[in-house]
This record gives sequence, structure tokens and C-alpha cells, in this order.
Amino acid sequence: MQSPWKVFMVAPLFFLPPLQSLASPLYEDQSRLSHSNGHTCVGCVLVVSVIEQLAQVHNSTVQGAMERLCSYLPEKLFLKTTCYLIIDKFGSDIIKLLSADMNADVVCHTLEFCKQNIGQPLCHLYPLPKVAWEFTLEKARQIVKKSPILKYSGSGSDICSLPFLAKICQKIKLAIERSVPFKDVDSDKYSIFPTLRGYHWRGRDCNDSDESVYPGRRPNNWDVHQDSNCNGIWGVDPKDGVPYEKKFCEGSQPRGIILLGDSAGAHFHISPEWITASQMSLNSFISLPTALTDELDWPQLSGATGFLDSTVGIKEKSIYLRLWKRNHCNHRDYQNIARNGASSQNLKTFIESLSRHTMLDHPAIVIYAMIGNDVCNGKRDTVPAMTTPEKFYFNVMQTLKYLNSHLPKGSHVIFYGLPDGTFLWDNLHNRYHPLGQLNKDVTYAQLYSFLNCLQVSPCHGWMSSNKTLRTLTSERAEQLSNTLKKIAAKEKFTNFNLFYMEFAFHEIIQEWQKRGGQPWQLIEPVDGFHPNERKSVLFKGMLMTSQTLDNQEGTQLTSWIKGNLTCNDRTRQWLCCWQIAYGRRCSFSGPKSWERRIHSTLRLKRCLETKGGTEHLRSTHPWGAHGGRGFGKRIPQTLWGLLHYRPKGLSFSSIFAKCLSLNEEHIWMMVQCCVLLGSVTLLLFLK
Repeated sequence: MQSPWKVFMVAPLFFLPPLQSLASPLYEDQSRLSHSNGHTCVGCVLVVSVIEQLAQVHNSTVQGAMERLCSYLPEKLFLKTTCYLIIDKFGSDIIKLLSADMNADVVCHTLEFCKQNIGQPLCHLYPLPKVAWEFTLEKARQIVKKSPILKYSGSGSDICSLPFLAKICQKIKLAIERSVPFKDVDSDKYSIFPTLRGYHWRGRDCNDSDESVYPGRRPNNWDVHQDSNCNGIWGVDPKDGVPYEKKFCEGSQPRGIILLGDSAGAHFHISPEWITASQMSLNSFISLPTALTDELDWPQLSGATGFLDSTVGIKEKSIYLRLWKRNHCNHRDYQNIARNGASSQNLKTFIESLSRHTMLDHPAIVIYAMIGNDVCNGKRDTVPAMTTPEKFYFNVMQTLKYLNSHLPKGSHVIFYGLPDGTFLWDNLHNRYHPLGQLNKDVTYAQLYSFLNCLQVSPCHGWMSSNKTLRTLTSERAEQLSNTLKKIAAKEKFTNFNLFYMEFAFHEIIQEWQKRGGQPWQLIEPVDGFHPNERKSVLFKGMLMTSQTLDNQEGTQLTSWIKGNLTCNDRTRQWLCCWQIAYGRRCSFSGPKSWERRIHSTLRLKRCLETKGGTEHLRSTHPWGAHGGRGFGKRIPQTLWGLLHYRPKGLSFSSIFAKCLSLNEEHIWMMVQCCVLLGSVTLLLFLK
């Protein structure tokens, strides 16, 4: 199996990554040279196209367009430096060819970044020249005949052989091949570094010098002395001597979330701004270094383990954030073990990066979401390369046996079925790709054909003009989904329950259309294949509210996810402190009852922000900042909520008791409490 990191490192050479270099599955019998050349060709055509369009948009010379592109790139990862080096080496030839009205296909074939091997079809993105291809190519070669660098691709050079890129290549190689954080001092598979498989992918380590401290473990001695599970709760309440971890988390059923997936689960994404000349600016590539060191994935925004807010303005949160919201004892307990090109067949090569101990750690919800690459490949004869149902069954059972030996009892494993990818061609083939929007010269049908020709398509079966092939691919996907469904129904394991969920793409489309969206907007615009963030947030929201689990165990899991993780009495005080500190809703009686927004104060912020969220709760008090209207501005807003939105059964006498429990430090607040309660009591009496 060819490692994807070598294909990935084509990126610094061409300023921007090739479209599918990371997301395409790789194959045992495909030569390394052929596959690498395919992505190199895509990268060349992409970058030359961008240069040509930059010159057109800004009415500049080709030289000016190349310099403009380099000026946009950040210094990190030597991207700007590499860009200028490439200009110095290839710029003069690119200028000559573009000035002679040669398109990007001709330029890249002339410079031999693209090749037409004997007996193979000619691969091109743009329409062929009006004159014969052979004549046009020969004319272009005569233009750069004396160029000393014409034979680049035949020299066998490797971009990673450059001294200033060697160390970067090594870091990327190790991080991708092992699927564990490269920067991990204590080797516990958790890191304090965000990218290179760091905490963008799994919970942030809170002590990288102690391998016994990591997210998701059961607390060591109730975390009296240190935060052993990195959820921000440790120490002892000085009032009663009870450890905070025991007080807030005992009985709350903490669960981690683990994703076993492919590029869709890792949230593969190429920003349209990176290839759209009319949208490029100095800010366009700010996120590029982060994206490159995350393999062009954005797990921090993914539907399963994302912990950052959506960038498209959709309110649904990831599954991890939903679990976190219902039980803050789950803080940082997430693992995104997804990989570009992953399938049931190659999962065994990186599943050992999973971090879970049957005795030391909390149970987990594991989502098995290999939703594409068992039916998707880039081969011209794609059907024989698809995973058969029999092989798929064997692969999945091997994975389940591994999970059963590593997951604590009480865990759950959820299978996602495979989608029907005929949606791609039906909704995109006649639309213009971002690279073709300026001149209306590149459709998704042309892009699909180009990638299929080079055998670097992420899914030849669905990204094809051949309707019969698209149908066969969907039939195989349905067969594999039925295999998962049978396994979930029949197989039993000691440490976890099995559940199956359909990949309800049609329901997702309907939900998106209800919101005024168009179906094609659910697909990544650059690669024309991956589901984008809109689809991710819709699907993860549907998962958490789904009623499709109609069997008894499924109903139990749905109920557990939706109800049992709601804060219990012991977690509410800490939850309230956390939520107040971040200006979110807080309620002492549960999230569905008389909630009020409480504004932050310095005291409440210190509650969790000091020392990275590990300061003892004795430094704060659950009574919040001033709020309300009119006379209510003189009242603590939490008290205002108690008075106006108190739940049934909560008497004024119990609220008065809370007032009396305030210590001397809060004497003025106590006076306000008593005056207010006296006034309310009098009004009620008169009434």
C-alpha cells in the first residue's frame, strides 16, 4: 500500500495541493511512479490555470501574476520561499507558453509534468485546441526547446530531497503513516500541539510529561491531587472534603466519542479561495499551513469530533460537542481516527492508534464510518477493485474483535451505512467548477473525466458519465450496507453493543432544501466529491435526534444519548460555573427549564479559565452578575431567574434559605435578597 505522504508532499512544489492527492484511495498494484505523476499533473494544471486567471483578473503580465500568487502565500512551511524558487526555475518557460496562448494542459505536457504514456488516452482538463493536439504540443516544445529544466519529471527528483524540506517531509510522513501525534513527549497518543495528528484529532493532553494523564481515563483517586483525565475537574471541596471529580462526575456516565472513518469523517476540504483568482487576497491562504499539516483535513470542524463552531453559520454542533454540552465530564474525550483513503481493508494499518484501555478508561461511543473507499477507487476498471461483501464482512469482524479487546464495558459501536453517490453526477456534472467559473470553460464533468483519465479520481464509479457504472457502484454500496446491518443484528460482543444507521442522504437533502438550500451546495466545490460542512452538520444533527433506531436496543441508545447525559444534581454546580464563565445558559434544574442567560464576571471567569480550567471551585459562587430590567438591575440575575422562572415545587422559603446561606463576603447581596423577598411576600399577601 503506497503511503499518501509522498503524494501529499507534492504540495510545496506547486504552491497548492493537488485536488485529490490526499483523499484518493491508493492501491497495492498501482505503480508509485504512475500515481505520483497523476497528482503532479493535476497540481501543475491547477497552478498554471490560477496564474493565467490572475493575470486576466488583474490585467497584469504572467510574471506579475506569478509574483502576486507568491505574495499571497504565508512564510510558514517555506510556502512563499518555495513559490519564488519555482518561479525562478520554471517561470520563464511558463511565461513563454502562456504568452503564446497555450492553455494549462499544453503547458504541463510541454514541461512534462503531465505525460501521455504509450497506449494510454490523452488526459486533459480543458477542451482540446482547435488544431491537432500533436501539432500544438510540438509547437510548444519548440518554444522552450533550449530550456535547461525541460526534463524535470524524467529526472526522478523528489521534492523531499531538498534540504530545507527534508525535516518537514519526515514529520508529515511519521504523522500520517502512524496516525498518532508526532509531538507527543510521553507517548500516550495525546499532544499539546494542534496539527500533525495533535489535538485537532484527539483531546488535548494536559500533562505531556506523564503518560498516565490523558483525556478519557477514569480519574485516579478521584483526581484529588491532579487532573488525570484532562476534563478540568480536580481537587477537594474544602467545605465537605469531597473531591470535585466525585461530586460532579460520579454517576454521570461519562462517554468518549471515537470515529473510525475516511476522508469524509476527517472533513477533507480545499478552500475555493485557493484556486479562484477573483477571490484571492492576502487573507486567502492564512489557513493553508494548518491545512497542510492536517493532511488537508479539518477534524476540528468535523461532524463527529469537531470542537470549533461551524464556519457556514449553521447552529448544529458535532456529536462530541453535544455530548460535552450534556455532560462536561466528557471534556476533551474525543478521537478522530479517520484517514484519507481509508477503507475496511486498510483500517488494520492504523487502528492501533486508538487510545482506550478496558480497565483504566471510560466507555466510548465508536462510530464506524467507512462510507466510500470500499466501492470508490480511481482505476479504469473500477468494479473488480471494489470490496466484495464477503471480504467486507471479514474486515469488519476483524475490526470489531480488536475493538472488543480494547474498549471498556458499556461502550457502543455505531455503523454508518454507505451512501448512494449517484447524487454527485446528477447534481454537478453540468455545473461550472470554481476553476471554470471565470471563463465558463471547466465543468464538473470535465474535471471528473480528467481525474478518471489520470487514475487519481477519488471515485471513478460515481464520478463517471457512464450511468450503468454509477448504478453498479450504488448497488455494491447497498450490498455492503446490508452486510453492516446483518452484523449489527446478529453479532454480540462482551464490551459493547452494536447499532446500525442508514446514511440518510435523501433526508439530509430534504432538510437542506427546507432551509432554502440547493442540493449541489452539500458537496465540496473544489473536489466535487466530499460532503461539505453543511452536510456534516445536518447529518450529525439528524444522528442525535434520529428515530430510525426502532429496535429496543436502538431506542435505549437514542434515549441514552438524548437524555441520560443531561446534567445530574452533582454536575450542575460545576456546569453552571463553566457556562457562566463563557456566557452561556445556566440552570440548576436542567437545560429544559427556566433558563436565563448569565453574563460573565471576573470572579466567574476565574472559576474555570484560571490554570486552564482546573482552578478549585471555592474561588467562585454560583450567584451571577447583575441583570434584569428596571428594579431588576439591582438584583443578581440568577436570583431574578429563581423568582420569575422557578420550577414547580420550589418555594420562596427555599430561595430565602439560599439568601441566608450567603457568607459575610456577600452581605450586600444578602440584604438585597431579603429586601426583595420581603417585598414580594408582602405583594403576594396583599393580593
